[in-house]
Amino acid sequence: MKKRIFLTALLGTLLIELAALILFAFQDNEERQDTVLINEVVQSLQDDWDMINERQTEHQTEYQTGHQNMAGLDYVVLDMDGTVLFKTRSDLSESINEAVTHRDTILDLEDQGQIVGKLLIQNNSAEVFRLREKRIIMVLVAAVLVQFLICIGYALYLDQTVIKPFQKLTGFAERIAGGNLDVPLKMDRQNIFGAFTESFDIMRSELRAAKKAEAEAEAGKKELVAKLSHDIKTPVASIKAASEVGAALTDNEKIKDNYSQIIRKADQINTLITNLFTATLEELKQLSVTLKDIESGELKGMLEGSDYLHRAAIPDIPVCMIYADRLRLQQVFDNIFTNSYKYAGTEMEVTIHREKDFLCVAIEDYGGGADEEELPLLKEKFKRGSNVDDAEGAGLGLYISDYFMKEMQGELMVENGKNGFKVEIILPLSGRI
Repeated sequence: MKKRIFLTALLGTLLIELAALILFAFQDNEERQDTVLINEVVQSLQDDWDMINERQTEHQTEYQTGHQNMAGLDYVVLDMDGTVLFKTRSDLSESINEAVTHRDTILDLEDQGQIVGKLLIQNNSAEVFRLREKRIIMVLVAAVLVQFLICIGYALYLDQTVIKPFQKLTGFAERIAGGNLDVPLKMDRQNIFGAFTESFDIMRSELRAAKKAEAEAEAGKKELVAKLSHDIKTPVASIKAASEVGAALTDNEKIKDNYSQIIRKADQINTLITNLFTATLEELKQLSVTLKDIESGELKGMLEGSDYLHRAAIPDIPVCMIYADRLRLQQVFDNIFTNSYKYAGTEMEVTIHREKDFLCVAIEDYGGGADEEELPLLKEKFKRGSNVDDAEGAGLGLYISDYFMKEMQGELMVENGKNGFKVEIILPLSGRI
């Protein structure tokens, strides 16, 4: 609908411009004079010629109005000697030569059949043409200005409805590729791409559900491995203990060697079971981190993108260059804000300052914080605070964020602040590493 309005307005102004140009191209430059009025002026002057001669004085060239008001024309009256008897306006031609130059109308004035003077009627065709030209130019300028404003408005409309939605989709695709499925894609159903962006968000929701199901299956597998490890470790420990007792009681060296072999195999089985349980920790090593120089000003957009519920005011950021992986740093911010949304559900405070060779970003909520004894454990894999209640989560957010910060030569610190749980991200400046 808006697009149709813009195009209609643009077409309308174009038609106005074409009409003005056609009028300008085909207008007649010669102004046709009214012969009836001219004849009335000639007749009136001839009838009053004796009175005109009698009134000839030193002020005879001053502006007169009598005949002008009668005829509606501007003219000059000359006698046969070329003397100006009177004129209706001060800037008119005062001689035959000037009248010829200006292409004025020159008529004879007769009295009793003899030519007694000349009537010079102003040719105002050029003035009328200039006036028309000025009006047409004003119409064209106004139409061009309106077109310009329409184009600016349409450009802003396209920026809001096409360019910015696609920019959001670009950042959204990067997050999806990075594995972040928690941040929804903002969309406007009235937008021409509303259904398109909604499809992308539905895809995110489906992927998130699939990932959650996969995480639950993975957790079930780990639980099964833990149970099997416990069940296997118990008889293995019993075998090892019995073997140690047997080795201690026997004096036969061959039998003692057999017991020792059993003890070594029991230790080997125990090590393999432990390795089986801890092998999943190596999955994290598959997440690559690529470092490059980033302007600190980009942090504002990253923080605002992570805080999609707008619960924090982003302060001014010191101007500097940091050394980090933009995608992984975005994931760190996403994890921190998502955790606060899930576990605290309050407003947040963000502070940013530069300290020596580092840029420090602190994010604190107002949820009261975590148990002091649990703080050192929260960055471990599958560890969650005891106050999380039934909030969904696998206990991987801070663990992954801590891993990324270490890979970026920075640090992630957790503590209880004045108001609640506080996470501080320490980012190295470029040139330090």
